[in-house]
Amino acid sequence: MKDVISLVRPNIASLEPYSTARDEYKGEIGVLMDANENPFAGKGINRYPSTSAKDALRSKISRMKGIPCGNIFLGNGSDEAIDLCYRIFCRPGMDNAVAISPSYGMYGVCAEVNDVAYRPVLLRDDFSLPVDEIIAACDNNTKLVFICSPNNPTANAFPLESILKVVEAVEAVVVVDEAYVDFSPKGSLLPVLSQHRNLIILQTLSKAYGLAGLRVGLAFACEDVIKIFRQVKYPYNIGTDTIELALRCLEASDAPSEIKTLVAERKRLEGILREEPCVLEVYPSDANFLLVKVTDTSGLYRSLIGAGVIVRDRSRVPLCGGCLRITVGTYEENQKLIEVIRAYGRES
Repeated sequence: MKDVISLVRPNIASLEPYSTARDEYKGEIGVLMDANENPFAGKGINRYPSTSAKDALRSKISRMKGIPCGNIFLGNGSDEAIDLCYRIFCRPGMDNAVAISPSYGMYGVCAEVNDVAYRPVLLRDDFSLPVDEIIAACDNNTKLVFICSPNNPTANAFPLESILKVVEAVEAVVVVDEAYVDFSPKGSLLPVLSQHRNLIILQTLSKAYGLAGLRVGLAFACEDVIKIFRQVKYPYNIGTDTIELALRCLEASDAPSEIKTLVAERKRLEGILREEPCVLEVYPSDANFLLVKVTDTSGLYRSLIGAGVIVRDRSRVPLCGGCLRITVGTYEENQKLIEVIRAYGRES
């Protein structure tokens, strides 16, 4: 594997990052007259986000994940990190990205936005990872490989050793999206991050930690890559109120208990749905949702929507014909879903 920094676009490697006066000033902050802010502090958010506040959130994530602060990037959702990967590594109109299919749609959207050729590699019929096919799809202009595990929408996590085979074989940066990893018994690649300079791991506070509305995404990589992420990002990508609220929520979080409850509800819901006549298959899940194949996707979808139960129709996605993606809710929410499905089965 060539050094990961050699994969960075030349103009990005030589980029002089935007710097604020407060970044450059090393003394104790006193009178702030550098950023053209409104000086009246009654609103509480009249100043731009401070570096120290973001450092506090990064330190909290560091303790939670057991990863040094220098290996952590905080983004405006994981989508910012995905887009940064393209902007840092891929030359528009020249380079390409390889990704599994079906998977999270933003990998392809960001490729189009950045004028980067996108090469989807179909999962096997059992949704397993086609390691050899992914490697074969890469060429000298492949700069990124995206693997979502647990995968969306198929809900399955891939064996860590299979993902690492790709990481070790390709001359590209492998981005492993672990947004749903907290719900999976297969574990994370974070413990081996330091051994692979071409590995970027994405996680989020949106799923297991219940902070989707705050839009805080996490990227973990070698320090050299994280430094480039921080140089390319916009100066104030996460707001003061978001940082402060995220810290408070994480301090008060009961995520382990909530994860345990959701996994138990996932298993309960899976068992009940398997018995319904309109359900053909419930695929194994390592995430907080189920991919469910039904007899009449559009009919059941309309019935659910009509009852105010919003699910995702994935029937037009490769390998997911006839499937709905159903997020695991509270016990009461899941019961409402079950009632609607049972009523639909009696009527059809």
